Amino acid sequence: MKPVRHPDAPAPGELLGAHYGQCFGCGGDQPHGLHLQARAGEGVSITAEFTVRPAHQGAPGLAHGGVLATALDETLGSLNWLLRTIAVTGRLETDFRRPVPVDTTLYLEAEVTAVAGRKIYSTATGRIGGPDGPVAVRADALFIEVKVDHFVQNGREEEIRAAMDDPDQLRRARAFEVNP
Repeated sequence: MKPVRHPDAPAPGELLGAHYGQCFGCGGDQPHGLHLQARAGEGVSITAEFTVRPAHQGAPGLAHGGVLATALDETLGSLNWLLRTIAVTGRLETDFRRPVPVDTTLYLEAEVTAVAGRKIYSTATGRIGGPDGPVAVRADALFIEVKVDHFVQNGREEEIRAAMDDPDQLRRARAFEVNP
């Protein structure tokens, strides 16, 4: 089924912000995190970017492949906010096309391609040298819609309680937005 943007989704161009301060992908409270910045796009798409820092290295001077996969996963997971659905990564298939040097900004684009029941299919690309630069990484993903109980039953109690006690309903909902 063709994906449908939720009527209350952020407007195209709107910065999504961190879904949770401690998130390694987008949270501002993680000193070595990616601090990924995502913006709503047209339809069910987003753009995002992050700059590879020395703490993100694998080989000397190059981004670690796992960090790049994390950036793709975070970007793809943020799409669920446009559907207003809580979902977790079920499958992430990545292709690494070229190295990404430290101090390089990775420009990411992602879109939901289909929704079938609880399954959400999406794809993403990461480019270097600008939004139209060469593709460095790409991914296809399957997300599975879950209830907030998934996090409550499996997360660490202190963090779950802090997120659930947040009086800001929007921040509380977004805390459980992405990742298993």
